[in-house]
Amino acid sequence: MASGKYTRVDNKRSSASSTVTIAVIVSLCLVGTWMMTSSYYVAPVQNVDAHKEKINESNEQMPVKISEGNGEVIHNEATDNKETGNTVQFEDNPGDLRDDAAKGDSSDSGSQENRVKNQDEEVNNEDGEKDTTGRRESGEASNNTEQSVSKMDENVDKSDSNELITDSDEKKDQAMLGDQNQVEALPSEAQAELLKETTTQNGAFSTQAAESLSEKASQESSKLEPGPSWKLCNVTAGPDYIPCLDNLQAIRSLRSNVHYEHRERHCPENPPTCLVPLPEGYKRPILWPKSRGKIWYNNVPHTKLAEVKGHQNWVKVTGEYLTFPGGGTQFKHGALHYIDFIQESVPDIAWGRRSRVILDVGCGVASFGGFLFDRGVLAMSLAPKDEHEAQVQFALERGIPAISAVMGTTRLPFPGRVFDVVHCARCRVPWHIEGGMLLLELNRVLRPGGYFVWSATPVYQKLDEDVEIWNAMSELTKGMCWELVSVNKDTLNGVGVATYRKPTTNDCYEQRSRAEPPLCADSDDFDAAWNVSLQACMHKVPTGSEVRGSKWPEQWPARLDKAPYWLLGSQVGVYGKPAPEDFTSDYEHWKRVVSKSYLTGIGIDWSTVRNVMDMRSVYGGFAAAMKDLSIWVMNVVTVDSPDTLPIIYERGLFGIYHDWCESFSTYPRSYDLLHADHLFSMVKPRCKLDSVLVEVDRILRPEGKLIVRDDVETIGQLESLLRSMNWEVRLTYSKDKEGLLCIQKSFWRPTEAETLIYAVE
Repeated sequence: MASGKYTRVDNKRSSASSTVTIAVIVSLCLVGTWMMTSSYYVAPVQNVDAHKEKINESNEQMPVKISEGNGEVIHNEATDNKETGNTVQFEDNPGDLRDDAAKGDSSDSGSQENRVKNQDEEVNNEDGEKDTTGRRESGEASNNTEQSVSKMDENVDKSDSNELITDSDEKKDQAMLGDQNQVEALPSEAQAELLKETTTQNGAFSTQAAESLSEKASQESSKLEPGPSWKLCNVTAGPDYIPCLDNLQAIRSLRSNVHYEHRERHCPENPPTCLVPLPEGYKRPILWPKSRGKIWYNNVPHTKLAEVKGHQNWVKVTGEYLTFPGGGTQFKHGALHYIDFIQESVPDIAWGRRSRVILDVGCGVASFGGFLFDRGVLAMSLAPKDEHEAQVQFALERGIPAISAVMGTTRLPFPGRVFDVVHCARCRVPWHIEGGMLLLELNRVLRPGGYFVWSATPVYQKLDEDVEIWNAMSELTKGMCWELVSVNKDTLNGVGVATYRKPTTNDCYEQRSRAEPPLCADSDDFDAAWNVSLQACMHKVPTGSEVRGSKWPEQWPARLDKAPYWLLGSQVGVYGKPAPEDFTSDYEHWKRVVSKSYLTGIGIDWSTVRNVMDMRSVYGGFAAAMKDLSIWVMNVVTVDSPDTLPIIYERGLFGIYHDWCESFSTYPRSYDLLHADHLFSMVKPRCKLDSVLVEVDRILRPEGKLIVRDDVETIGQLESLLRSMNWEVRLTYSKDKEGLLCIQKSFWRPTEAETLIYAVE
């Protein structure tokens, strides 16, 4: 705006109009300044508050550049690194997100408390919960804008060192205000014309600069390669599709189903690139812990278990809900009573102290594992995708750990000697047949000194078949040197429980009159589990004091923080340091990242998160850093990574082996949050990113979050593909060619379908 003297046409000065002129000009300047400075706040999706960046520069001199709602990763040229000697894994390259660079979007940071309250009212209202689809209400956006502007005003009032106005801007403002005498000379006719022009510029007509800029951007975008054209998977399993378990073509070609081969993994040669549909009427899942007792019927619309097992208190249909009274075939009167009964029968089992990580075979709807959380126990619940439809899906929808798997012809996807307890409540597994091959698989994964808890009809019934099975089991367990610790009957439930203990030495093995079952060859790797055939043999108990399995881990929770006794300084860790130091560095790294970034900085409401997967875990540091939250983390160790899964179990956490070029053995919409640390850049050379992201989309719930730490190139590829699925970018951040992406899945599904011939009956 010009700052010269203005006169009327008749060369007479007008003092009356000058006052109005000053007010209007100052108002327009203030409005323009507010619009420029508040643009970071009013966007519905925000990456990082640029004003907060500037304010915090006096505290942390690390310049950060963040994308402004378009998801573009902008490189940060900051190079200050206070720690030295660590590899890239532990430093800011994969990135400890700074406080000021991790504020999330305004919709989360501005009104998170209100959103949590509203969500609880919507999801958990007993009189009828609202179906929300992730679209923000206009009122919420308005509140966020008001709160953001309020925050901006507060920030402007900070100390001089944190002022948002630059020196040049300040001088311009002062010059404009200093020319008040000149502005007062503005003639009334010119004032009227100025108002008309201002209205026009802010009205229906655009400027040439804006038009040209828009056209340039349009021309550039038209040069880009078109994104994938996503389609819905047309398969027999519909919304419940699990590619490696629903390969009907492969199942039909099996020669035999005697060993449950039809329930095992049969992955398609080419992973699907279509998206799994949502069940009709799908809603945001009910939050934990209420979800343990009820879920939305429309989310898992299956009633067969309620019809068959309703009298055993597995699951019941109650209006628009499926409810779970907490019972099971062997504990009709509730899991907590059953859990306490086991503790009373075998006090040394010490739930939540000595016994922390257990395997529940044939878990049903996983009420046993669900209520063990109250005792500080983490249960890996396991059941096949069989005629008991959706039992594992029920468990996951309730917020209870579970996977779809069967004990058939191959080993379970776990290392050896890791579970403190293995439990089987009438799981219908024929343990005694074929040389006890299946029970010997449990012996492989059970820790020396661990317990096998078996509550089944052969324990307490005297029918001919039950007596025959009990006698066969007695002979088998004696040959395995398992000690029968307790056989007690629960009078309330009318069932019996037999508890066995695995030996801690090889003395019994050496004193057996018959080598049945035989010992495995010394060359047999008891940790090898990915597509390895079962064998009817036993592995010796380790004897060296520094060998894993020779000692029981420390009681929970002390075992979480300490490097296992069998990690030796002479061993080189994953990141190149001595193994114990490597372990500690990893833990400190993730504690720092979680506390400074994930919990407070990226706009995630953790009260809505229950089921979490770390898609590429190393030592379990991410899960360990989350220990104080009411969540559980499935740690995945990829088959082509260093085998650190035994370490994860040793510290009282759990996980599984997996190859991400294949689908995971879980139902769609299983997880609230997925975490991937340098996973995608690792799998790119072996498999296509779009097929891996389709799997991510399949197992993540609508409105679920994906956090990715990877190189900038990979982050850009992921962001482009996920945006084409209509996912919402919540935050991007980069430094030294490493990036962080937080993105949220939407409810969007394509309309066009693709038929997968191998998955159709």
